[in-house]
Amino acid sequence: MELRGSDVNGLALAIGARVCALARPGEVLATRTVKDLLLGAGFTFDESGTHMLKGVPDRWQLFSIRQARLEPR
Repeated sequence: MELRGSDVNGLALAIGARVCALARPGEVLATRTVKDLLLGAGFTFDESGTHMLKGVPDRWQLFSIRQARLEPR
């Protein structure tokens, strides 16, 4: 990400905005990268297809975060 004055720019921001725009009401979408980083954190993911994101190179596999399995500590 890049900070220019009070504006934030960059590829990560563009990816996040495009992924959010694809989500249905009440849905949380994540990229494969986020899914991989959350391994073992108790989240369940459903495949949501592969998408082209405007202004972002390549195709992106997206996942819907269905639920978190909360375990007592």
